[in-house]
Amino acid sequence: MPPTDTERRLYEATARGDGDGQVTAIAGEDLYLAAPQPGQDPLPVYDDPAVGGKCIPVLTRGMLPPWQPQQFFDRVSLEELAQDWPNDKWRLAVNPGTPCAAYLAATPAHRAGWLRIRAQVGVRPGGLLVTHFGGPLHGPVAQGLACGAPLAVHHSVPWNELGTAFLDPATDADTLRERWSVTDPVGWQQRLEQLLAGRFAPADAEAALRARADRRTADGDGDGDGAPKAADAAPDLPELVTRYEERFRADGLLPAGGAVVSVVALDLAHAVALVRWGLGARLCAPPQAEQAVQRAGARAGEVYGSWEEFAAGYALGRVLAFDNGWFGAAYAETVHLHRVLTQDPSSPWRGLPFA
Repeated sequence: MPPTDTERRLYEATARGDGDGQVTAIAGEDLYLAAPQPGQDPLPVYDDPAVGGKCIPVLTRGMLPPWQPQQFFDRVSLEELAQDWPNDKWRLAVNPGTPCAAYLAATPAHRAGWLRIRAQVGVRPGGLLVTHFGGPLHGPVAQGLACGAPLAVHHSVPWNELGTAFLDPATDADTLRERWSVTDPVGWQQRLEQLLAGRFAPADAEAALRARADRRTADGDGDGDGAPKAADAAPDLPELVTRYEERFRADGLLPAGGAVVSVVALDLAHAVALVRWGLGARLCAPPQAEQAVQRAGARAGEVYGSWEEFAAGYALGRVLAFDNGWFGAAYAETVHLHRVLTQDPSSPWRGLPFA
């Protein structure tokens, strides 16, 4: 089975001898070029007996090898390769030596074709749900990774992957440094612990939501069969939270009588992403990463009772952090992520048991 839809499309195009189809399959995708080790040539040119000539090898996302501490890949596009190709006689070897291999001639005319198809296909959009069929699909690691699925969908990368990179090693390291002030394993571990403890959740909103959830549970009013009782709208519940919950009910992110339990789902989703960025930046190793994402899944199970509750908590946390009452682009993105993960039959929030 091809690991993702990209490899499936490439395999099918190769099987039917469709050269343009091969290019179309990868035109909008991220491709990965092995970064040279010290003392190596900048480009990993090699002689491939399959085509009887020199090739530059690239990998699609689903064919990246398992994580290795000293093995790095640069992310490139077909457009960049077409513009900077070094030798008209060389070929582009996509996933060489695998069932999903394709060998593309790279003469000026062929490269013009790459650019034409790239312009037609466009850049791979964000907001896509991607599953890696070679990654965890069941069990505690998959459940933990599913807590980070919103960020994976936002970037259109596989949700169930603990591997070589989230986007690419350099970008992953930049993300940790610029957004989380993390530059070393000690800092990474500290941020992870803070996220798993919900330290970045807005304290006033979180306290009010948890207090209301406790009251609803004690009063037996947690069945969602009607409008929230007057007591549910506690005086200390921030007005912005009330506005978002009302909009969530109108937009289907909450049922008619539903209420958000907690916003720590945002921190837990970022904890999983922090693990994946840390793997990419080589600040942690796979065994440590697996343990961390399982902790995120376990923590989600302590706070929420279902993926629906987790989804609403993540949505509220995200709009409080990035929309701040505007109901603008960040709100629309949040609604899209919610609908993809709660409605797509292939979503882990539909197929995996919760906690």
